[in-house]
Amino acid sequence: MENQTQHEYDRVIARCRQLFLAKTHDYGTAWRILRLPSVTDQIYIKAQRIRSIQEKGTQLVADGVEEEFVAIINYCIIALMQLGLPAEAPLELEPTAVALAYDEQVAENRRLLFAKNHDYGEAWRQMRIESITDIILMKLHRTKQIEDLGGLTRVSEGVEANYRDMLNYAVFVLIKMGFEESNGASE
Repeated sequence: MENQTQHEYDRVIARCRQLFLAKTHDYGTAWRILRLPSVTDQIYIKAQRIRSIQEKGTQLVADGVEEEFVAIINYCIIALMQLGLPAEAPLELEPTAVALAYDEQVAENRRLLFAKNHDYGEAWRQMRIESITDIILMKLHRTKQIEDLGGLTRVSEGVEANYRDMLNYAVFVLIKMGFEESNGASE
């Protein structure tokens, strides 16, 4: 099962990366202007829309739930890249540097995923997509609380761990939805 998960994970991330780099071509690194709480709020908007669609059973805007989970993954990677950049880093980054930073964050997340997957025995495969959505929203509330505390926590891991977990949970959902197998999903 572990090899299957690795393959599925890599395929989902490859599609997310392709979209991210295409948007980098079109928009540059406009996301650099966002402060971390703004990135958190962008992820929150996406997760809240997913939950709303799940609860209502319908949607009025064309972008589907899959696209929102892709956005969560890419915004989490943006947050992780922002955390890793020095304060004096320029707003506009070279596309090759962006691709490298993206890949570095994915590599760290992939390592974390397989360490946790080993310990938890791929329990995520038995979870409902709606439950994973709720967990992402809970982690967003935690992240917002930590940000509101100025990062001063007593026992929690901090915002980076929450972004990494949300990223992996979003990948799990896309695997469960068969996203990595579909070749015509709109992006």
